[in-house]
Amino acid sequence: MSDRSGAVDGATDLDTATRIDGDAVASIIERARAAGRTTLTEAESKSLLDAAGIETPDRAVVGDPEEAITAAEAIGYPVVAKVSSAAVTHKSEWADGAGVALDLADADAVADATAAIREAAAAEGIDAEVLIEDAADLEGGTETIVGGMNTPSFGPVTLVGLGGVFAEVYEDTAHRIAPVSEPEARAAVESLTAEPLLSGYRGRPPGDVDALVETIRAVGDLLVETPAIDEIDVNPVLVSPDGAVALDALVVLEG
Repeated sequence: MSDRSGAVDGATDLDTATRIDGDAVASIIERARAAGRTTLTEAESKSLLDAAGIETPDRAVVGDPEEAITAAEAIGYPVVAKVSSAAVTHKSEWADGAGVALDLADADAVADATAAIREAAAAEGIDAEVLIEDAADLEGGTETIVGGMNTPSFGPVTLVGLGGVFAEVYEDTAHRIAPVSEPEARAAVESLTAEPLLSGYRGRPPGDVDALVETIRAVGDLLVETPAIDEIDVNPVLVSPDGAVALDALVVLEG
């Protein structure tokens, strides 16, 4: 990890939860700016999370079915294939569901999914690649959302809540001004209506709330140390007994 000298766009030297790799963050943002984009791809967004010490799945961005098969075999089946483009922010709803293919168990399935994504992108005039990623066991944990934004009135503000497809339905969320201390992040989690799902509901094993707390703090650190980031949306963060993994991510830059 880098020291605070690597912070981006006027970042401050704070005693925060995570030591951000400022050089990596700056490089990711500079590449997007050079391409004239304020929205990062999922792969870029997850690389940003990696730089903050947030756990993400093994993955590779590929351009064709052969590369996809090679990546899948290196990662290990089953895998997920997703459209990788800053122009597509809601992948599951894009092109009649063609943007995401789950639980691909062999080379033929990976090749077919990759080809379908590429064909759908071409039909819509989108220059898109394909993200091949380790498949997660959604039944083995609780889907949460962690995010935040730089607000005009309060500065960096973080969010945690029930995630996945239920995020917009139940709107079970808690907010804290960043940087977020460990007690503040834990209190935010404990304030959620869905908190019993994390602590072990009806015999389910409890999730690793400590890992979720550190994810909240790390997102807050990214916002504090990188004013170039306008918004971070990490949904879902799968909280299992073994940790918290960011399965999807979207980062939007200012301007």
